[in-house]
Amino acid sequence: MALRRPVPPGECRQCWTHAYDPDIHRRLGPREDCPQCVAHMGGDHGGQIVPKKKSIWR
Repeated sequence: MALRRPVPPGECRQCWTHAYDPDIHRRLGPREDCPQCVAHMGGDHGGQIVPKKKSIWR
């Protein structure tokens, strides 16, 4: 059963889900890379960043 944590503002949905949902990587063997994680590396989050709330100080 997956542990569902809400993605905090400013974080990437895919990165957060892959980091905190053990079911996603359960099928991988020891020392085997997740193809989705490898394709996602490099900083291009493709619009998957959860928007932050506007600051009251601005």
